[in-house]
Parts: sequence; C-alpha cells; structure tokens
Amino acid sequence: MSLLAALKRLFAPLPAPSRPFHGMREKSVQCLGPHGLHRMAYTEWGDPRNPRVVVCVHGLTRNGRDFDYLARALADEYRVVCPDVVGRGRSDWLGVKGDYGFPLYVGDMITLLARLEVDSVNWVGTSMGGIIGMLIASQPHTPITRLVLNDVGPLITATALRRIGEYVGRAPLFPSMEAAEAYIREVSAPFGPLTDEQWKHLTAYSVRPQQGGFAMIYDPGIGDAFRQAPVLLDVDLWPVYERIACPTLAIRGAHSDLLERSTHQAMGARGACAQLAEIDDVGHAPMLMDDAQIELVRSFLAADGGEH
Repeated sequence: MSLLAALKRLFAPLPAPSRPFHGMREKSVQCLGPHGLHRMAYTEWGDPRNPRVVVCVHGLTRNGRDFDYLARALADEYRVVCPDVVGRGRSDWLGVKGDYGFPLYVGDMITLLARLEVDSVNWVGTSMGGIIGMLIASQPHTPITRLVLNDVGPLITATALRRIGEYVGRAPLFPSMEAAEAYIREVSAPFGPLTDEQWKHLTAYSVRPQQGGFAMIYDPGIGDAFRQAPVLLDVDLWPVYERIACPTLAIRGAHSDLLERSTHQAMGARGACAQLAEIDDVGHAPMLMDDAQIELVRSFLAADGGEH
C-alpha cells in the first residue's frame, strides 16, 4: 500500500452507525414545594436531541424503572423520560408528609418539562401517573399532545382506594431479596401474568438495602393520607376529564377494581372520547412490559405523524 493510500485510509471519516445507541441516563431536577426544595430523579432514554418526547409516570408506590421495557422499545423513535415522583425511587422524601399530593406532583412535572426544553410531549401515565396527566392535559395551553391513561379514569372507586390503603407504607422489612420478591408478587398479583425475569426486575427496583434486610423504596409517609380519614366515596374527576381535548388512549385491565368497565366505556363517549383497549387476565394495572401491550402504546403514539 502506498503512503498516500495509507494516509487516506487513516484519516477517512468513520462510517455512520446504522442505528445510533442512546442508553439509559440517570438525571435529576430540583423542584420547589410548600416547605422547601426537593430533588426529583428521572431516567432518560433515546437521543437527548430528539424533539419527540414521551413522559412515562408510574403509580402510587411504584417508580420510573417500571417503564424500562417500554422505554427501551421506544428509544429509537422517541426521547423517553421516566421520573420517580417525589417520595419514590431515587427521588427525595419530603419532611412534611402532608405535602404529598397532586398539587405538588403537577408542579414538579411542569418543572421537569421546563428542564426538557420541549414545547410538547406525549404522556403515558399508570394509575396515579395518569391522574397527573389528566390534570395537566385539562389545562389551557397544555404541553400534552397525546395521552395514554393506563388503568385509570375520571372515577376512582372507594373500594380500590381502601384496598390500596391496606398496604401502602405497611410493608415489612424483608430478610432477603427472595422474601421481597414473594411479597411483591403477592401484593402486585393484579399486574397479571409476568415472567420470572419481569418479577425480578420489579423487585430489584422496588427495594433498597437497609440494616437488617431490604425495605420498599418509597416513603411510608405516602400512606398517611389513606389512614387519616376513611374512604367512603368514589373520587369524581369527570369535570377534569371533560376538559381534555388531545387524542387519548384509555387502557383497562379486564379485572381492574380501580377503573370500572362502565367508566371505561363512558371515557370513549365523553370528553376526549378516548380510544379504548382492555387487557385480558390483568387487574390493576397492566405493566406495559409484554410485546402486545408495548405495541398498543407504540401504535397509538405513532399516529401523531411525528409532528412535534
């Protein structure tokens, strides 16, 4: 090989990768509450420059790592952001437990959206995360352009709230990861038929090491609100739902006690007139881990035509 050919080969530009890889990144943002500042952690997947953003928000005692399977599947097409709502996962715990509630959660999410520096987002919300999404999507000039409500709607049954109140903040200290997994499989049985790998994944991000064993990775103080007063009535959010104008997908676990079938059907005819889907053999709530559930969400989001 001539010297000239060798130099050309040495300084030739590298071929562009056929599929850019942007793995998971752990970040945080500082938020302001009634009693001071707190840090909200989040994971981010996909190209950080991608203007097409999906924000995935978890349920009451869960955290953003629930969405790892979905985020990984969407990361080639979207920038996927999965926050740990304050008091859960890697986020700070609040000193004043009475501050836990939707006014604070909505404010924190608006702070997060400002950090992302985008004008619009898609929103995937499971249970509590869906309520946060509804509250934001119902506002004038909302940044949410497509909304996925995963097993939650504008009427929350008192029965479901009482069931949740029975275990929130009352988990024991587990002597081993095996004991933690057994507990999570029991209290989370309504999630449906998950694989062993998926249960291990949920367990790994549901507990933290503590002296003497493992504890749940959320603030037990979150459960205080459920025990301050008995839950006697359903929670009615129809006025909120009926202000939502963006395209909406309402997913229901076929055996859900939080989103009743009659409410689910009414969501297709009122307000956002949501596209409806029901997942067999699941209660509260579908975990969006298996291929069929992931494809359901992907297909709905893809209908936006890429306009962001």
